[in-house]
Amino acid sequence: QVQLVESGGGSVQAGGSLTLSCAASGVTYSSYCMGWFRQAPGKKREGVVTVDSDGRTRFGDFAKDRFTIPKDNAKDTLYLEMNSLKPEDTAMYYCAVQEDGSCSPWWLGYYNFRGRGTQVTVSS
Repeated sequence: QVQLVESGGGSVQAGGSLTLSCAASGVTYSSYCMGWFRQAPGKKREGVVTVDSDGRTRFGDFAKDRFTIPKDNAKDTLYLEMNSLKPEDTAMYYCAVQEDGSCSPWWLGYYNFRGRGTQVTVSS
């Protein structure tokens, strides 16, 4: 059974950094798509980043220049480094898995599994 547990959220001032972690179990990395999405109250869900079954990453436009996936990602943990944080980055961040390794359904909002989320709050 797949379990995803997020951690690393918190409160930070604008311009600061946070690293989120998603501890995963029961995931077949060679065939699944894993990623992060976020959702703020009253706003629509936004895809942050995915790693497909071939190890390729895809970032949402807002994340391309500021967020990274560390190259030494442990196989059982998906990290997300967030730099130059802005107040508009405030949201609940979720880890999610899609069994289609291409990640195409993931970016349409279809997940097979997701965690409970970790809150990120950025103050100005």
